[in-house]
Amino acid sequence: MFNVNRRIIAHFDYLIILTTLPIILISLKLIYEINPNLTIKQIIYMSVTLFISLLIFILPIKRFFWLIPFYYWSSIILLIFVEFFGVKKFGAQRWLEIPFIGLSIQPSEFIKSALILMLAYSISNDPPPKEGYKLKGFLKYSFFILLPVVLVKIQPDLGTSILIFIMGYGILFLVGIHKKIIMTISAIVAFILLAIPIAIPIIYNHFNEYQLDRIEQFLDPKPQYQVQQSMIAIGSGGLFGKELENATQAQLKFLPVPESDFIFPYLMERFGLVGAMVVLFLYGLLILHLLILSYSNKKDRILQVLSASIAFLLFIHVSVNVLMTTKLAPVTGIPLPFLSYGGSSFLTFGILFALLQNLLAFRFIFEYNSFPFTK
Repeated sequence: MFNVNRRIIAHFDYLIILTTLPIILISLKLIYEINPNLTIKQIIYMSVTLFISLLIFILPIKRFFWLIPFYYWSSIILLIFVEFFGVKKFGAQRWLEIPFIGLSIQPSEFIKSALILMLAYSISNDPPPKEGYKLKGFLKYSFFILLPVVLVKIQPDLGTSILIFIMGYGILFLVGIHKKIIMTISAIVAFILLAIPIAIPIIYNHFNEYQLDRIEQFLDPKPQYQVQQSMIAIGSGGLFGKELENATQAQLKFLPVPESDFIFPYLMERFGLVGAMVVLFLYGLLILHLLILSYSNKKDRILQVLSASIAFLLFIHVSVNVLMTTKLAPVTGIPLPFLSYGGSSFLTFGILFALLQNLLAFRFIFEYNSFPFTK
């Protein structure tokens, strides 16, 4: 037996658990109601994630930071493999099948955590000067960001590529960019906005057919079928939701993929506006907490970047998913973290939060013993 170091318990972030656990339990209930067989798979995904997360938490992770570039480049290689060996689902080639066990992974989910860690690792080794990164540093980090953006766009997965782009450059601007670069980027953005009428035909030719369909459906005053059914589910839930037998949109298969991309409308059909507000409040509380962590740990560059990155990632996932199900944004394949069915997204966030908990719990321990939990 060994005694757990009390400092580790004291610095463990319990608010992260208190905000994510209710969402996970609600997810299991909703997925079970939709398809009990999927619940078994989801529990397997969760169990694998829990095991990997615990392993990450108990290890002296600072000793293994040198592996981060290997994780990043391995994720890049997986994205390249998708192009040649990927499995098509829902009209896009984004998954790799795991032999013999019947499960699949989505490398575009792993690249999110890989990019976050790569940026955190590189920034901690080469922190920005007082005036922010100049052109050389900006181009270096732009390469790390734009490489996965291009590979994910090829799949094609425009939604995730835009998410990675916003998240990556959001981190750079948070850490610090030289004002000359900011002014140049602002001028370019202003020029693009002014040139939109001329640029639309050029941009239009670079979209895939299914992406053009989604944009046209979004601009059409009449909602497309899946969004229409989503809005019916949202509206029919009322204030407090319906009993299971009356939740006809999902139970009678009117609502498409209610366990995954469109789980938010099913949440509202079952638990109404009140249930949706509770879940959104938990997401909002978690995002705010992560931003506070980032702001209060500016001296620890890895902790600062990691907590802010997770906050950006959560905010984009939640806002885009909710907006698309209410016809306020084009339909994309971006899931709700910890709520939507799927292993890749769950594992991505599980790894990120495990790393964050490790950095928080051991932030005042600079030398590791043979086992970091023992006194």
